[in-house]
Amino acid sequence: MAAVQDPSPRNPIKPGTVNAPDFPAGLSWLNTDVPLSIRQLRGKVVLLDFWTYCCINCMHVVEDLKRLERKYSDELVVIGVHSAKFDAEKDTDRIRQAVLRHGIEHPVVNDRDMRVWQSYSVRAWPSLLLIDPRGKVFGSHSGEQVYDLFDQVIAQMIEHYDALGELRRGAVETGSETRQVPDSVLSFPGKVLADAEGDRLFIADTNHHRIVVASLDDGSVLDVIGSGMPGLADGEAREARFLRPHGMARSGDSLFVADTGNHAIRLVDLSGRSVTTIAGDGHQDTEWIGSPGPLDGRRLNSPWDLELAHGVLFVAMAGSHQIFGIDLEGGYIAVHAGSGREDHVDGPLMAAALAQPSGLATDGECLFVADSEISSVRAVSLDPRGGHVRTVVGQGLFDFGDVDGVGADVRLQHPLDVEFVDGTVYVADTYNNKIKAISVPSCRTATLAGGGLPGCNDGPSADARFNEPGGITHAGGTLYVADTNNHSIRAVDVKTGTVSAWPLRDIAQLAPRAVETTELPEAAVRPGPVAIRVCVDLPEGHVFSPDADSGIAIRCDERTFPATLRGGVAEAVLELASNQMLRIETVAYYCSDRNGACLCYRVVAMLPLRVEPKGKSEVDVRLHPLAQ
Repeated sequence: MAAVQDPSPRNPIKPGTVNAPDFPAGLSWLNTDVPLSIRQLRGKVVLLDFWTYCCINCMHVVEDLKRLERKYSDELVVIGVHSAKFDAEKDTDRIRQAVLRHGIEHPVVNDRDMRVWQSYSVRAWPSLLLIDPRGKVFGSHSGEQVYDLFDQVIAQMIEHYDALGELRRGAVETGSETRQVPDSVLSFPGKVLADAEGDRLFIADTNHHRIVVASLDDGSVLDVIGSGMPGLADGEAREARFLRPHGMARSGDSLFVADTGNHAIRLVDLSGRSVTTIAGDGHQDTEWIGSPGPLDGRRLNSPWDLELAHGVLFVAMAGSHQIFGIDLEGGYIAVHAGSGREDHVDGPLMAAALAQPSGLATDGECLFVADSEISSVRAVSLDPRGGHVRTVVGQGLFDFGDVDGVGADVRLQHPLDVEFVDGTVYVADTYNNKIKAISVPSCRTATLAGGGLPGCNDGPSADARFNEPGGITHAGGTLYVADTNNHSIRAVDVKTGTVSAWPLRDIAQLAPRAVETTELPEAAVRPGPVAIRVCVDLPEGHVFSPDADSGIAIRCDERTFPATLRGGVAEAVLELASNQMLRIETVAYYCSDRNGACLCYRVVAMLPLRVEPKGKSEVDVRLHPLAQ
């Protein structure tokens, strides 16, 4: 298949000649109410993005696609073709979680059996194919950094086919998975870090772009670092901005944060409550893979986790498949391990190959690495002189599964984190929905907790359920797990494997800033006292949270009438003499009674009232939050 043409006045575009294969019937679709077809998209420039949600390179492409979609919203249709690498990624609901986690708004088709992949002769993730308004394959490209290339090509295609009268402008009606998802108090938490001495648990509230600090003792929220708005901004802790932060490391009152979406490392002064950037500028590094030098001016490539050892801040640089080391005192950065080639190769530090390292832990002599794309745990010597990389468990790029055992016989599935405690490496075996334990040095591996199927059940080891746990930390005989797709933190007893919920308390300060607004039909009321009764009807299987007060505030004529929701009902009595527009602000905290995430429903309902003699003395307002 021809590569995407590089357009120029001397190299005009050449229309395609091969019909683009259509999508097979019966595939599952996301972000659209009906399946799409190449035929119905005639007149549009169509861009197919072949991706799999484990792949860091695919995630980098998403941001370029969003820019193209914004620029060519009337002419371009982007369709994500999810062709899974891992077995777990074939499940439509898990793809839906990835779509939500990465803010993907274009339609996505689940190509679980690789039928679309094969029909277009795709060979690698990510691959992109352009289809012209006649339904012909125009060209293809594999790899990252696609914006500039496709921006030029699409612009010329639009000009060419518009001149021929074959371009159809206007947005294609689709849908959005976000319509069916409630706000949660935590959103896809990626990593956790325990501070036993300080009685603190730091939670990377990844999709809320902030760090939550809670008490290890009772889960009370102690602090919030970050405004909750995406961006890259230093300053006072509550106003600073992050973009999908993940791993953390702490030394005293210094908290280091892998600000993954910003390709940056941030420093939080916990005593002074301020945030500064120590490396990265918000842009992905696309060229530098190794030359050591000062931190100033260095760009990074999706730092995913951090670990402090011997005065060095080690960085799992997932985007370049390497481990970096930062000399904090000297302000110096260098590659510590990994050639930059995505592969499974043991050997000397700089000759070895890693594959999307995503989690770090240390025993003081080596780094244990969750090497996610090869479903392995690696050990990396801390000594930069003569050190080596070796494999603890796992085998290769396409060797994965769910098999306990010893060394190379062990099979994991895309693990994202590790934690070392007293001779044991605990692993967040993410796609297997399990926590596993590796004895060092025997490399014998056994499941500690999790039955394997996705879910959110507490209880004994084999009965418990996680949903893609991405982070793990330890304090006082308990593992704290960032149960990413359940938007919650879970606790695991290291001796028994028993899993329990770890609920946050005093969660009102975690309420999302975004507020839904709805217009209610006008109601006729009588003059004098009128009771406004607000009823919040929770979805089946949910209960109001005991850890936050739900309530309403009715604003009328510069007056405020507050009331607490009791049993899902709150009431306020207003004295009315003339027509009014009521602003009913409601906040409800509710949780799944199956130990799921705590959810937050915030809505402003605008209720117009018309005062007339025969009007009612009571008005009922019924609100319906979404289920998890």
